[in-house]
Amino acid sequence: MQSLSIAATGMMAQQLNVEVISNNIANMSTSGFKRQRAEFQDLLYQNLRRVGANSSDAGTIIPAGVHIGLGVKTGAVSRIMTQGNMDNTENKLDVAIQGRGFFRVEMPSGEDAYTRAGSFQIGPDGLLVNADGYTIAPGLTIPPEATDISISRDGQVQVAIPGQTAPQIVGQLELTTFANEAGLDPLGSNLFAETPASGAPTVGIPATNGLGTLLQGFLETSNVNAVSEITTLITAQRAYEMNAKIITASDEMMSVTSNMK
Repeated sequence: MQSLSIAATGMMAQQLNVEVISNNIANMSTSGFKRQRAEFQDLLYQNLRRVGANSSDAGTIIPAGVHIGLGVKTGAVSRIMTQGNMDNTENKLDVAIQGRGFFRVEMPSGEDAYTRAGSFQIGPDGLLVNADGYTIAPGLTIPPEATDISISRDGQVQVAIPGQTAPQIVGQLELTTFANEAGLDPLGSNLFAETPASGAPTVGIPATNGLGTLLQGFLETSNVNAVSEITTLITAQRAYEMNAKIITASDEMMSVTSNMK
């Protein structure tokens, strides 16, 4: 009975769906996290009677065939890149992106990674780094004698130096965009990597050419909606239960057949 294997594919699909939902909920408090959504596709069909075939020598055509589906498969787990809310942290080194763009991070391997999480720190050499100590490109050095840091909406970084009336410009933060942001490869630790699906990175100054603006003292929260995720979780659970019932019913039908005398 095909219903056994068909229901099994349905249970595996809903199991993956629940795993995606659980990851979303687990990262509700992760800065810059973008929720994911499981997408499914139907499997191949068995054509027991092909639609459009001739049904007689007179040329009559079958208007509707007999197609038996073989179940479901995972088509993709897409990432929803909508804007999160702004959380006021009152930390001068926290920077949120309002709109499109990613901060570029220089990895120890020499490759670049990208992040929406703007929780920055100052490294031992004065460089602006992320929570893992990776340098934020293009590499801004904060003087050790600086008493205040100011980051404008267009990414210009200024510091206050004792004895100087005017603030000193120490650098310019940049943002990077991709043609297909959902095609980035998640690396963990709030980092993404470029892939052939994402397209090549385009670097620019915030607030120009469609890039987002920066907001100092804020962090972008996760775009996970708790109510929506719980609703989807209940739906996935019910779908899993129904597929399990199909397996039970199919087994009972086979039992009846095997016990016929």
